[in-house]
Amino acid sequence: MLGWYHDMAKAEKRSFWTCWLGWSLDAMDVQIYSFAMPTLIVLWGMTKGEAGLIGTSALLASAFGGWLAGMLADRIGRVRLLQITIAWFSLFTALSALTNSFGELLVVRMLQGFGFGGEWAAGAVLMGEVVAARHRGKAVGTVQSGWAIGWGAAALLYALLFSLLPEDIAWRAMFAVGLAPALLVLFVRRWVEEPKLFVESRARVRAGEARSNGLAIFAPPLLATTALAAVLVTGAQGGYYALAIWLPTYLKTERGLSVLDTGGYVAVLVIGSWLGFMTSAYLNDLIGRRRNFVLFALGSVAALAIYLFLPISNALMLWLGAPLGFFSLGVFSGMGPLLTELYPTAVRGSGQGFCYNFGRGLGALFPALVGYLSATMPLAQAIGAFAVSAYAVVVVAALALPETRGKELGATG
Repeated sequence: MLGWYHDMAKAEKRSFWTCWLGWSLDAMDVQIYSFAMPTLIVLWGMTKGEAGLIGTSALLASAFGGWLAGMLADRIGRVRLLQITIAWFSLFTALSALTNSFGELLVVRMLQGFGFGGEWAAGAVLMGEVVAARHRGKAVGTVQSGWAIGWGAAALLYALLFSLLPEDIAWRAMFAVGLAPALLVLFVRRWVEEPKLFVESRARVRAGEARSNGLAIFAPPLLATTALAAVLVTGAQGGYYALAIWLPTYLKTERGLSVLDTGGYVAVLVIGSWLGFMTSAYLNDLIGRRRNFVLFALGSVAALAIYLFLPISNALMLWLGAPLGFFSLGVFSGMGPLLTELYPTAVRGSGQGFCYNFGRGLGALFPALVGYLSATMPLAQAIGAFAVSAYAVVVVAALALPETRGKELGATG
């Protein structure tokens, strides 16, 4: 099952581990806020709408940051952008620990979002271009599984720090730990190389044999592809964020769970998520991109309905977190491979950066909307209403896009 990894050269393995670690640490920095949110609501007297707005602001900023980073990746390189974005999101996560009000944290989290969005754009393109076509789904999907590892790291930090420290100090300590990913930049600078595809493509552009215009993704023949891919990502992102941002608050305020209990529930969800990422990664190459998206979107709806709406005990809910994480996160394993294969090399960063982060930007509205809607209905119903609608969008968009499994990439396309 790991034959694809052994087939990679040493430089490709370095790229793989860099992208995996970068995405894992990116996830940790982003998810820290969801665990700190219940405490900040109490300490600062924030409403749920204001708390959701902070999460949404970071995601909206990541949409612009990711699109810009994608275009820059087509000009100055995938590896150089990876270094910049890792350093950026690490710095502003740490600075969140120094904030003292809703307004201050809102601004800092927005700035953090720029780096958060850009890191995925740079890393996904880098990994998609260095791996063989027959293994692209497995390799890029495995990189995506780093999100579950980062989420799990944030959950462990939450359980540890909130058990050892007073709440008014613990949340600051969590954000301060977010500076750690910046150390990865040192490794990237020394050991990771630009993909040969990108180097050859840039040489053709400099020689006047090709053009690299990031806005070409909005013109024929790429416009329809860009629109459908952006809608697909919007559905997956919206469904996930409606759940992930509000889950710790739901477990603590509506299910009455303690800090350690909440951490346990999230831990099961994270383990299920990692298994979903890995299963989806292999299914992408086995059954194709489109079928895999449909399978995981429908599975997400079924798991969400059981988790939020059936009259089940807290003990049963603990174990049902595994299939919920399996499907709601596993759907993302197909994003990197599909977007890599939809665009030519000269605008691949621009295409991936825009579609993934446009989807994240619109999906980012869901946490805020859930927060405001929860003022008129139970939080579980608010989460479910937005999440189910989002996964329906995933199914429609996936069926409208072409199947790209096994597509060979070249410097000219």
